[in-house]
Amino acid sequence: MKILTAAEMGAADRRTVEEFGVPLGDLMEAAGGAVVGFCLRQYWASERVTVLCGKGNNGGDGFVAARVLAGAGWTVRVVLLGRMGEVKGEAAAALRRLRDEAPGVAMREVVDEVGLKACSDVLGDAELLVDAVVGTGFKPPLRGLAAGLRQMVEGLSVPVVAVDVPSGWDSDSMEQTVEGAYRADAVVTFTAPKMAHVFGHLTRGTFGPVVVAGIGSPDGAVVSTSALTWTGASKVVAEKARGVNSNKGKFGHVLVVGGSWGKAGAPAMASLAALRTGAGLVTAAVPERVVGIVAGVAPELMVAPLEESGRPSDDAHISESRYGAPGFVADGVSLGNLEGERFEGLMKGINVVAVGPGLGTVGDASEFARRLVAKTTVPMVIDADALNAFERKADLLDGSGRVMVLTPHPGEMARLVGMTVKEVEADRVGLARRFATEHKLTLVLKGWRTLVAHPDGSIAVNTTGNPSMAKGGSGDILTGIVAGMLAQFPDDVKRAVEAAVYLHGLAGDFAAHAMDEHTVLATDTVTHLSDAFRYRVRDESGADWICGLRGTSN
Repeated sequence: MKILTAAEMGAADRRTVEEFGVPLGDLMEAAGGAVVGFCLRQYWASERVTVLCGKGNNGGDGFVAARVLAGAGWTVRVVLLGRMGEVKGEAAAALRRLRDEAPGVAMREVVDEVGLKACSDVLGDAELLVDAVVGTGFKPPLRGLAAGLRQMVEGLSVPVVAVDVPSGWDSDSMEQTVEGAYRADAVVTFTAPKMAHVFGHLTRGTFGPVVVAGIGSPDGAVVSTSALTWTGASKVVAEKARGVNSNKGKFGHVLVVGGSWGKAGAPAMASLAALRTGAGLVTAAVPERVVGIVAGVAPELMVAPLEESGRPSDDAHISESRYGAPGFVADGVSLGNLEGERFEGLMKGINVVAVGPGLGTVGDASEFARRLVAKTTVPMVIDADALNAFERKADLLDGSGRVMVLTPHPGEMARLVGMTVKEVEADRVGLARRFATEHKLTLVLKGWRTLVAHPDGSIAVNTTGNPSMAKGGSGDILTGIVAGMLAQFPDDVKRAVEAAVYLHGLAGDFAAHAMDEHTVLATDTVTHLSDAFRYRVRDESGADWICGLRGTSN
C-alpha cells in the first residue's frame, strides 16, 4: 500500500476524474458512505450525531455522511462554519442533496463568535461527533472559527471520528504529535494513507483506529514518488494455508548464535520466537556453560554448544565447569568455532542465521561476530551485540549477492554510523534509505514507526506496537521472528521482513489488550503471535485498518 503526500493525493483524485472518468461527486459519495459505514459498525449504540463541516470538499464528505446517517435513522445535526451560499463545487451539490433528501437534519450556520457559542447545545448533546472541517489539502494553523470550535470540542468527552485527517493536522507531517489540531478517537481516510496517517499518533487512545477506505480510484491513478509503503500490506505472505503434504524441511532451519554468562535469555527468546513464527527447525548455538539454560526454553529447540575462549585469573577461587580447574575464566566465544569441521558441522542444513542476541562484547566475541558475518553466505539477521561489533566498521557490512538484515535500535544505529542518537532520529527515513542502498542490505530501524529499508531504496513504515513493548527482550523476539519468516519465505525477502516487523508489533498489541501495558513481557508477544497470524487487516467493508485492532475495545 503506497503512502502519499497531499499533492500526490490531489493528483490521484484528478487522474481518477480526468483519465479514468470517475465523477468527483461519486468519489465524495463513496467517501461519505465509508465514514457512515465505519460509524455504524463502531458506534452502533449511538443515536445522536453532530457533523462539523467546513466549506470545502472535506465538508462535502461530511454533508454526504450526514444525509446517509439520517437515512439510517440517526438524529443528525450539522454545524457549518460559514454560510450555505458560500459552499461551492461538488460540496455544494452534496449540501443541496442533504437539504432535499434529509430535511429533518438541523443546520447551524456559524459566521461569528456568537453563533459559535450558540452551538454548545448540539455539541454537548451529541453521542458522536464527525469532524469534516478541513482535510488533506489544508495547511495549518487553524484560525478563527475553526480554532474556536476546536477548543469547544476539546472540552467534551464525546468520541470524535475524523474525516480524512483530524482538522488542522498537516497531512504531510511526519511528526508523532502536533499542536492545534482537533482531537480524534478514530480516523477514516480514503484511497491511500498520507504521511500523517503512518507517522503521526492521530488518535486520543493508544489503539485508536485509523482506516483507509477505497472510494473508486483505480490503482493506476495512485502514484507515489516517495517509495514509502505500509508493512501491513505484506502480512498477506503469511496468510496462505500450508499444503497438507508439508514437513519441517519445507520451512527452513534457523540457527540462532549468541548468548553469554548472564545473557542466556536473549538467544533463548530469539529461538522461541523463530519456532513460534513457523520455522521448521531451530538450533541455538550458545556457549557451553549456558546450554542447559537455553535448552530449557522449549523441548522443540535444539542446541549446539560453542567453545569459549579464556584467560588466566589471579583468583584461585574462580572455577569454570567448562575447564574443570581453578584459576581460569571464560571471556567469550572462541574463534575456533569458525574453523574447519566444527564450523561446517554447525552450518550443516542451516537456511538462516541470526547472530547477536546476548553475545556480549568481551574477549573475542566482537571479532567472532565479524568473522561469522564474513564467512556465512546464507541469509543472515544481525542484531544486538553483533551490531555493536561493527561500531565504526560499517564498511565491513556488504549485502551484495546475499540476504543481510540488520535490526538496530537508534542507539545501535548511532554507534554503527558514528552519529548521535539525536542525529539518527532527526533523519530516520533518509538515513535508513542511504544505509540500506549503500550497503545493499535490508535495515530494520526500530523505534516509533519502525522502518524497513530495502536495498532498492524502498521503505515500508510499520504502524503496530505499543508502549508495553518497551521491555528488555523485545528486540530479541523481533530477531527470531524475522529469521523465522526468512526461513519460510526465502524467495520473498521484502515481504517476509516487512510481515515479521508488522506481526511482532501486532502480537504486542494483542498482548497489551489481553493484559496491561505495564505487565506485558517480551515473551507475552510470542504467546500472542497466533492472534497476530489469524488477524486480517481488511474489514468486512473492504477498509484497511492501518492502526487499531478490529474487534477490540479502545
